[in-house]
Amino acid sequence: MKRNKKTKQSIGKVFFICVVLFGVMSFVSILSKNDVANFTNPQESYPQITKEVQDYRPLVEKYAKEYGVTPYIDVLLAIMMQESGGRGNDPMQSSESYCGKVGCIKDPEQSIKQGVYYFSEVLDDAKGDLELAVQSYNFGRGFINYVLEETGSYSEEIAIDFSQKMYENASDKSIYSCLREEAKQYNACYGDIYYVQSVMEYKEGLDLE
Repeated sequence: MKRNKKTKQSIGKVFFICVVLFGVMSFVSILSKNDVANFTNPQESYPQITKEVQDYRPLVEKYAKEYGVTPYIDVLLAIMMQESGGRGNDPMQSSESYCGKVGCIKDPEQSIKQGVYYFSEVLDDAKGDLELAVQSYNFGRGFINYVLEETGSYSEEIAIDFSQKMYENASDKSIYSCLREEAKQYNACYGDIYYVQSVMEYKEGLDLE
């Protein structure tokens, strides 16, 4: 009887080890499948555009066609995402380019019309340099003149340099808030120094949909 009991205990231990090993292998298999899924769905690595922004696509297409910037529809949607996420009455945050102050636009369609028009203008001024045009949507058209005089083309370094100078020369620094920790370190609190990077990441997500 003792021999049988030991035999049963040994069989039980072997069975338990097999169950544990099976569980571990199953877990590893699940992880591997998830890794493959993530690899085959690269859009998951990019920030996603909200439904609110996507709902405005027909209006963006309408005014992009009117102002001759149809190839840049996804860029315009990405700008809207960065500006507001598609929320509020001024989803393109285009009041300042329209009337010189924040909040004068109260209608989303007017906001989109003005935003698309303004983008078409800065793209033309930037001589087709898309990154320069995108950053100028945030900084204002003065950035284009600065870049063309200094380097001739957009770079992250020139954006930081411009932001620093504008912030240093501002008569009232309290109206600006550093949007990012890096901006505080650079003392570059005028606008968003990484605006191009953020917009282009949203655009890449749209391109992969």
